[in-house]
Amino acid sequence: MIRVDPAKLFTTLALATALGSVSVGVSYGQAVAVASVAGTVTDPSGSPLPGAQVTMTQSQTGAVRATISDQGGRYVLPGLPVGPYTLSVSAKGFKTYQHPNIVLTVAQNITINVGMQLGEVSQTVEVSAQASMVETKDNSIAQVVDQRRINDLPLNGRQATQLILLSGAATPAPGGDMATSKNFFSSVTYSVAGGQANGTNYYLDGGDNNDTMTNVNLPFPFPDALQEFNVETNSLPARNGLHPGGVVNVVTASGTNAIHGDLFEYLRNGDVNARNYFAPVHDSLKRNQYGGTVGGAIVKDKLFYFGGYQGTYVRTNPPQKIAFVPTQA
Repeated sequence: MIRVDPAKLFTTLALATALGSVSVGVSYGQAVAVASVAGTVTDPSGSPLPGAQVTMTQSQTGAVRATISDQGGRYVLPGLPVGPYTLSVSAKGFKTYQHPNIVLTVAQNITINVGMQLGEVSQTVEVSAQASMVETKDNSIAQVVDQRRINDLPLNGRQATQLILLSGAATPAPGGDMATSKNFFSSVTYSVAGGQANGTNYYLDGGDNNDTMTNVNLPFPFPDALQEFNVETNSLPARNGLHPGGVVNVVTASGTNAIHGDLFEYLRNGDVNARNYFAPVHDSLKRNQYGGTVGGAIVKDKLFYFGGYQGTYVRTNPPQKIAFVPTQA
């Protein structure tokens, strides 16, 4: 919901998302909007296995990232867009190792060690256990707010910024008057881990999303256009040195090989609410928020699109100047 021409603003965001999907194998912007996987490949004796082919395949888009383990059996796959993956490892004289259903979240760095078994490459060992999602390279504390919670939790006005308060170290800043009439109406002044009201750093798909005048946030896309975001609360790495408080890292949704989307409408109407006991009439606010999203593939495994729109229609009477003060009786 953007009061200043929502169609134009979100069309820009959707186009940026679509263009970002085009260059999945080339550029990832800043490393904060993606994840990485690393580990060691070993043979049955536990010795490092160099020269193994390690591949991560994104299950929804078919995007493939590959590398080869070094002399110490180590491999690193940085810059992976968030989402579900399958890890595959192959080497001559060993069975192919496959680990599906690995779900990477924003700014995550996990370690997956692979133990190979002797056999033919045509034979496959599939691991059904969930991969350990323990963060091993970053000591900051973060909480991910995924797409299901973004869409299912109640939001007055559908402002996703309210969900930042789900993080245990986030709270509305007392006397937070830094968001002024010169800011967007969705700008917030939240204190994260004891930081200042405007000491939180905001990223949108790896790019800076801060208001340069007051250091509060610029708008988030509406909930249906968000993939997820996380809130880092302490021990922040040097790359987040812009603000001393926490970091809110937002990732927008994108297209996949399968066509997907939704339609929605949210209604707030005083006629279906109980009247405030001290009010002379019902709440006069009538607000309709409606729209939808759609995403899919232009060229399978290579080129994707995603777009969305949310409109807001508000009707209300002028503020009431009459009030009734109850007597002692």
